[in-house]
Amino acid sequence: MAGGWLVLFLLFSLQDDAASQTATVSYTEFSVQVEEGNVEEVFSRGETIEGTLIEEAEHPDIEDATYTQFKTERPTFAQDDLLTALDEEGTIVSASPIVQERGTLVNLFFSFLPILLIILFWVWIFRRQAKNMGGMMGSKKVKPVEAEDVRVNFDDVAGIDEVKSELQQVVSFLKEPERYTKLGAKLPKGVLLEGQPGTGKTLIARATAGEAGVPFFSASASEFIEMIVGVGASRVRELFTEARKVAPAIIFIDEIDTIGRARSSSRAMGSNSEQEQTLNQILTEMDGFTGAEGVVVIAATNRSDVLDPALTRAGRFDRKITVSAPDAGGREQILKVHTRNKPLAQDVDLMAVAKTTPGMTGADLANLANEAAILAAEKRAPAITSRDFAIALEKVQLGSERAIVMPEEEKLRTAYHVAGHALLGMLQPGADQVRKISIIPRGRALGVTLSTPESDRYGYDVDYLKGRIVGALGGMAAELEVFGVMTTGAESDLEQVTNIARNMVGRWGMSPTLGPVQVYPSEGDARQQGASEEVLGLVDREVRSLINECLDRARTLLRENRDKLDSIVEALMEHETLDEAQSYEAAGVQPIPARPLMVGAIPGSPGHEKDLAVNPATDADPAAQDGDTTEH
Repeated sequence: MAGGWLVLFLLFSLQDDAASQTATVSYTEFSVQVEEGNVEEVFSRGETIEGTLIEEAEHPDIEDATYTQFKTERPTFAQDDLLTALDEEGTIVSASPIVQERGTLVNLFFSFLPILLIILFWVWIFRRQAKNMGGMMGSKKVKPVEAEDVRVNFDDVAGIDEVKSELQQVVSFLKEPERYTKLGAKLPKGVLLEGQPGTGKTLIARATAGEAGVPFFSASASEFIEMIVGVGASRVRELFTEARKVAPAIIFIDEIDTIGRARSSSRAMGSNSEQEQTLNQILTEMDGFTGAEGVVVIAATNRSDVLDPALTRAGRFDRKITVSAPDAGGREQILKVHTRNKPLAQDVDLMAVAKTTPGMTGADLANLANEAAILAAEKRAPAITSRDFAIALEKVQLGSERAIVMPEEEKLRTAYHVAGHALLGMLQPGADQVRKISIIPRGRALGVTLSTPESDRYGYDVDYLKGRIVGALGGMAAELEVFGVMTTGAESDLEQVTNIARNMVGRWGMSPTLGPVQVYPSEGDARQQGASEEVLGLVDREVRSLINECLDRARTLLRENRDKLDSIVEALMEHETLDEAQSYEAAGVQPIPARPLMVGAIPGSPGHEKDLAVNPATDADPAAQDGDTTEH
């Protein structure tokens, strides 16, 4: 660094010398120029004289060189009256240098400037690292969302009235704690919201804070986990400390299963000491609540089954509330909330839209309303019409249309595939209504068949699930009956029917051979839960037998109703897309009403064998949800 500074200093000094362009001449030469009256201005610093000539002169000591600015040294023994001579010739005698130089100190400063900049840069880097390390070590400032900034309340939450009524007590306690404390009641320490993604868990937590008018602390569980052990626990302490300072307040922890997984179990194989320390700190902080501080912890998760029992016991999370997907009435209320600021045309029936969207969550319905508004805005329409909702629903459920041109043979095969799905859905007693058939490519599919039930279903019996398998195999069965070949278009169908069949046999006890035994656990390997290879082999044989039975039934039905299949294909080749009325008209059949599920039938009576049902609220099956979209 010292060598670099020396180089810079010399460069600046040499620059001064180079920039001056001053010639050094003898005093004799200077005297000659004074006598000839060619000196315009001079400046003296001690015995050194600097100046400029009126006209350029030849340098006496350098061949072919001229000069205008000069510098000379006046001998100390000189006896001439230089000032008088200069005055007589009209030369200006100045008190300041003719050539301004920076000087030694300025040169020193400029030579140090790059080094100073480097030092400042490293200071900035060190401070930034210190700040980041401070954040990692838990010193990040936790700031609440003030009550007036929450901007949502229970009026903005619809379709989950039972959840609102549960949380209304928390709101009442935060607003009027004395009403409860005088009777010895204590504020719930924690509320656990469990439900599938998009059902509104975060929204209901914010609405609770907005309704109660208290500060709201929001954090994701993943924010507590860092590489450095102990950081998560430190951040938890700071979060709860800040909440107590502004109590009453609400702390919301999203995705708490990230840090709250059960310890010392097969489900916690991915856990580490940092996760466990963070969880222990949360348990400690919640134990520190007396109930009078007015701090409520609301946590959300879609995997409540993996949470540590110490977290979910009474005294920690006192309330466990399931936030389910809304029913038809709830979906209508949600659509009303999300269309409050959207102009709707007279033909829009939100209840009709709600009935065609079974299984959709609040987030899905918000997206649907937004997509419909976008479509209306693109057309510069003054309001959103029912057709906008229909097109938006197709886009959300089926995907965007793809502008590709299929060969006629491929188009015909796709038409038979989707028509097979649709016709078997029409012929199966109690099957979901066929809403739309299309051979327009959407997303990754070349064609789609959309089916949804008339009303929300919460339990599925054996006949219904077998009908789902038969309908899903309709595309493959139609290709086999008409063309005698199988194509890759049945990939998603096979995935769907395999999932349904495996759950029927291995989870829901619907196999007469295997009996009412659950082989497949909700999570993990069945072998780790004690299932033998013999039992697993039996499950596989039963699954194959069930699927083959359904495929034979699908082929038989299509063979017996070939004229209806050809009629649907003919209409598809002409129109490409058929709605519900057009589909049933093309097939020449009437919708078959759903068979009511018999409850409490006497063993041995007609219909008793059909009472076996599965409740997806407790045994969720992703392949057996309301609404069915089969793709080719």
